[in-house]
Amino acid sequence: MKLAFTGHRGLPEATERLVDADIRAALAERGGGKDELVGHSCIADGADALFAQAILDAGGSLVVVVPAAKYRDGLPESYHPTYDALLSRAEQVIQLDHTESTSASHMHASLRMIEDADELLAVWDGQPARGYGGTADVVHAANERGIPVTVIWPPGAERD
Repeated sequence: MKLAFTGHRGLPEATERLVDADIRAALAERGGGKDELVGHSCIADGADALFAQAILDAGGSLVVVVPAAKYRDGLPESYHPTYDALLSRAEQVIQLDHTESTSASHMHASLRMIEDADELLAVWDGQPARGYGGTADVVHAANERGIPVTVIWPPGAERD
């Protein structure tokens, strides 16, 4: 099963714990194993990192889609060690042909992920995207393409 992922960044710590548990439960429902469970993610800070780590912990394989050459530079510096560690464990890295890390390059990366996916997992509060290429836009794109979407937003979750 190929799972694409999208989700919010900047979640409060309590919400991250709730989301992490729900991501892990969703993966457990879908089975496990390197050949059976493949997660596609841009491994941004926040929900993306939780998903990537959960895929690896479940014994699945990780495919990282890097939106732009300067993508890492746009992530919080404190997150760089986690990003580097997850990237080093990827089974495959797909580097898109953008230089700057922009909303357009992020949306292109999301479209590339769902292009190969059997399903999209989305940590989404149900609200409109705060900018082009946000979680709501990715969910909408998956719906337009007939890709099943599972929304993860546990009771008690909040977004800043």
